[in-house]
Amino acid sequence: MRTLPATAAQIDAGTLSSAALVEECLARIADPEGEGARAFRAVHAAAARAMAEAIDRLRRAGRAPGPFAGIPVSLKDLFDIAGEPTPAGSRVLAGAPPAARNAPVVARLIAAGMIPIGRTNMTEFAFSGLGINPHFGTPRSPWDREADGRGGRIPGGSSSGAAVSVAEGMALAALGTDTGGSCRIPAAFCGVAGFKPTARRVPITGVLPLAPSLDSVGPLAPDLASAAIVDAIIAGEEPCLPVPASLGGLRLAIPAPFALEGMDETVAAAFAAASARLSAAGVRIEERPFAPLARLPRLSELGGIAAAEAYAWHRGLLAERGANYDPRVRRRIEQGARQGAADYIALLEERARLIGDMNAASAGIDALLMPTVVIVPPRLAELEEEAEYNRINLLVLRNTMLVNLLDRCAVSLPLSRAGEPPVGLMLVGETMGDARLFAIASAVEAALG
Repeated sequence: MRTLPATAAQIDAGTLSSAALVEECLARIADPEGEGARAFRAVHAAAARAMAEAIDRLRRAGRAPGPFAGIPVSLKDLFDIAGEPTPAGSRVLAGAPPAARNAPVVARLIAAGMIPIGRTNMTEFAFSGLGINPHFGTPRSPWDREADGRGGRIPGGSSSGAAVSVAEGMALAALGTDTGGSCRIPAAFCGVAGFKPTARRVPITGVLPLAPSLDSVGPLAPDLASAAIVDAIIAGEEPCLPVPASLGGLRLAIPAPFALEGMDETVAAAFAAASARLSAAGVRIEERPFAPLARLPRLSELGGIAAAEAYAWHRGLLAERGANYDPRVRRRIEQGARQGAADYIALLEERARLIGDMNAASAGIDALLMPTVVIVPPRLAELEEEAEYNRINLLVLRNTMLVNLLDRCAVSLPLSRAGEPPVGLMLVGETMGDARLFAIASAVEAALG
């Protein structure tokens, strides 16, 4: 996979043009042997080519918009793009009016000279961690597209096409959203890096909402440095490469048994090996129960915050066009109808208490450490039964959802090599501690090779 720093250096040196890079990505999208048809909902080939040619001319004139101008990126199907509808992976909004303007995060990428190459597929309305879309097909994890002839393995969600587009070189980075793990889960299942910022750092205006109290916008990219560059741009900050922290004396805490329950053998072995290597590099790793986490089930009662806020947005559409929803997504949204105003207020109050108590309990810890997801990607065929779909969805979301509830930042780093089952390692920083987390994660990435 091409990384942003290395590719930008090639373009700057004149050994690679933006036009050639765009053609390379478009060829991968169009490859009938690849996942482009399922990973993308729309491909902006003509616009991407025109932008690439313009940026190449600007660069030759010494007027490129920025150091990462000319880099192709993909956009999840819930970002407003001027002149296009925002369907969010659904047939329900197929006839919606086009967006009047770009979402601020999209506008910032374009202002930096990055080239939107297309809209990527996703779980309908972003409401699942598995990445399955019955309307437009489900892109497969690059690790195992057709496992035993049973339909391949899932990519994780909800930013499914985003992760696949990066893993297969159809874009050099992708913009996704993360309400309960939707950047980090597909990153882990597709062998790339995924970052969830502290939500308030990046604007969600012009992003079709799932649950505004929990929604955040983040990048998926081949490596941490590439993710950091995109994160800085969409946050309105100056992009720069993370400076690795010193590993000696760094304190990482594993929330155990919470974050380790249900691990399969592959994830357990990869996580143990990574922990051992970090310990050998001087990191102090400890397992802690973190008593406040015992109260997490309260935040899932009656569908939790996500269902309440999703139902508030969708209830009109459900009344008019409920039959057009993915039935599984619709059932999750409709859980929010069971909550009254007092129930919802109680959830917000309990979340605030949990944040305060976890901040106190983790004082002195540099970051939390855990597997991003405790299982490797399951086969698509394994999720046909409703009970199994629900069980696996909750298991996949468990570790990542904690970060959104705590209003923190987190990153998933790939632990596996090409051809191996994909496993993600998650580091969780403090609220607004994004820069510090990038420094820690950069050191961890280097130590793990």
